[in-house]
Amino acid sequence: MKEAWMKEALKEAKKAYEKEEVPVGAVIVKEGKIIARAHNLKEGKHDTTCHAELLAIQKASKKLNAWRLENCEMYVTLEPCSMCAGALIQSRMKKVYIGTMDYKTGACGSVYNLLEDYTFNHKVEYETGILKEECETILQDFFKELRKKKK
Repeated sequence: MKEAWMKEALKEAKKAYEKEEVPVGAVIVKEGKIIARAHNLKEGKHDTTCHAELLAIQKASKKLNAWRLENCEMYVTLEPCSMCAGALIQSRMKKVYIGTMDYKTGACGSVYNLLEDYTFNHKVEYETGILKEECETILQDFFKELRKKKK
């Protein structure tokens, strides 16, 4: 099932790509159902906080009428940054499944690991490498295209 949920997150990443946003997508699953989905909207909204993860958390919280997402799992195509990793902890997310790692700004194991290295009041479980190649490819294609446009 992990791959099926990550494919849904990839659909969201493709929506971001079409909007010329960095193609990151996220879905939140509870009890075997998607309760929230989102993609990056930072460029279009002119808002640095419009990351896929934060937008998905906001939608899930609204749907559940609660800020605690204790029995929820997130599937995200790119490793969360420190802002998003912090939001995962604060929302009490049970687990996050990560497609590919972000070796420049990742905060769930690549640059550093907010989910493990600190003694916060909540631990978010995580698993990496879910549909890694597909998640890497969409990002690589996006940045190749972006570089061509800039020339």
